[in-house]
Amino acid sequence: MQAIGIDIGGTKIAGGVVTEFGEIVDEERVATPAGDAGGIVDAVVDMITSLQARHPDVVAAGVAAPGFIDAAQSTVYYTPNIAWRNEPLRTRLSERLDLHITIDNDANAAGWAEFRFGAGRLASDMTMLTIGTGVGGAIVAQDRLLRGGFGTGGELGHMRIVPDGLPCGCGARGCIEQYGSGRALLRIAGEVADEGGPGRALADLRAEAGQLSGHDVSLLLQSGDPGAVEALRRLGTWLGQAAASLSAILDPQVFVFGGGVAQSGELLLAPVRAAYLAHLPARGYHPEPEFVIAELVNDAGVVGAADLARLHASDR
Repeated sequence: MQAIGIDIGGTKIAGGVVTEFGEIVDEERVATPAGDAGGIVDAVVDMITSLQARHPDVVAAGVAAPGFIDAAQSTVYYTPNIAWRNEPLRTRLSERLDLHITIDNDANAAGWAEFRFGAGRLASDMTMLTIGTGVGGAIVAQDRLLRGGFGTGGELGHMRIVPDGLPCGCGARGCIEQYGSGRALLRIAGEVADEGGPGRALADLRAEAGQLSGHDVSLLLQSGDPGAVEALRRLGTWLGQAAASLSAILDPQVFVFGGGVAQSGELLLAPVRAAYLAHLPARGYHPEPEFVIAELVNDAGVVGAADLARLHASDR
């Protein structure tokens, strides 16, 4: 039973035909028509139509979109970078497509893919944190994706960890997104550069280019530069504290870390584990989860959206 998965990103829309075993057998990619909400709908319709023409036996299509999605997997309440406000996206697509359509949050789709086919496939309870420009999240509890009563659950990046901390784009202060994201890593790297000593290479790059970029920090991490490693250690420490609080509530068997920053692997996971253990309630008596890196990387949104759509169609 094959299904189509569509992942709407800030720069590209990715789509693919996915088997029930999580394998992508056909795929397409187009640039996201930035600032054109109607153009995005058109692009999604064109992509699904094209893939369906080559694979007429697909049973459903799932669309992974950023922002808040309702519990019925139909309406986009709010998307920060697309002009969708209470957008009946599933209805708009269904009117133009002869196929069962579902809509889901992009982080939920990626997390579901990791749970079903990737780093969380041996667990029944998994929490995923996606460390990109911001911090995304997905929660699987007892083999079910947790969406919450209104469908907007799992926004782990907006869990507050610092009272009256740094302001966040969501309107609150002290969210983990401000301390554990790719943007946060750049800020922390700048702080390490200002301190001198191990941060000299960071300071030199900043002076040469005018500002640090994620690519700069990534290259220094790959070379083992002590300043970049220290910046990642500080970021991992915040994430580990957040994971300890999440563990007290959700009790996952495994924490999966995805996104660009997670490609640092053990350099990230080591300080995450250390901070987790330092802040874990009832340490020594509380079973300790695994901390692992996501496996599906860029394909997770497409695979998860397709699998959720296939399961939704089969439930009907």
